[in-house]
Amino acid sequence: MNVAKLWRALPPAAVVLLAGVLLLSLFTVDENEIVVRSRYGQVLQSDYAPGLHWCWPFDRLVRLDRRVLTARMQGESFLTREPQGLTVDVDLSWRIRDVDRFLRGGGDEQAVTVRLGETVRGALKAAYAQLTVAQIIAAPRGGLSDAVLAKLRPVADALGIEVVDARVKRIDPTEEVANSTYARMQAAYAAQTRQLRADAAGEADRIRAEADRNRAEILSAANRDAQRVRGEGDAQAAAIHARAYGGNVEFAAFYRTLQAYRNALVRDGDILVIEPEGAFYKYLRDPARH
Repeated sequence: MNVAKLWRALPPAAVVLLAGVLLLSLFTVDENEIVVRSRYGQVLQSDYAPGLHWCWPFDRLVRLDRRVLTARMQGESFLTREPQGLTVDVDLSWRIRDVDRFLRGGGDEQAVTVRLGETVRGALKAAYAQLTVAQIIAAPRGGLSDAVLAKLRPVADALGIEVVDARVKRIDPTEEVANSTYARMQAAYAAQTRQLRADAAGEADRIRAEADRNRAEILSAANRDAQRVRGEGDAQAAAIHARAYGGNVEFAAFYRTLQAYRNALVRDGDILVIEPEGAFYKYLRDPARH
């Protein structure tokens, strides 16, 4: 009897039972997952290749992610050497390396992330406490040094995982530090502004004083030159008058007397009271004689 005749000879209930057993015995493995087959708590196999496989119906299958998993620790607070508070985001990338250890540790991705985060947090607090903000920002991976990463290895080995990468993604001052920094910047810029204004006022006073000094020097030089020119002109005028008066003394006396008459009688109706015997009256008394 062949298999086909035997299958047709089975009652419908047995066929359904065998089909169910067959379905429970077959499973597929995706390329991005690890399938662990265990029986009564003992791992039997975990190195299945992608594709279709079979197992006993009473075997237990556990599916784990084969890919690199990334978890972010957000908003962690640390103190630097200054001390200044920092808010830091850290990315941790890991994958399963030892399936047995991972399952003995609970086989929970969230628990692994918590354990790694606690270790990184403690190591970073100790590292940041010895560094300034500038040193932390300039450091590779934001201060996640090899010494810090070395503290992750024992924890990772105990959890059956491998830490692929760990790096700081964001470093920001806390709100209190930011407000304090802003206040210090305001005070520094205000002091700088006052200093600039004081320097500008001093420079303005210096320029104004220099301008006043230059103006006084220019005016003094101009007055000196004017007095010299005026003195030279007066000397020339005196010399001209002397020569003119020396050529004809009588005419000169007559001319000067006429100027005196003109200066004394400026407006219409002016009256001049003089003595007839005085020298001022001699040309009015008898001009023909002179």
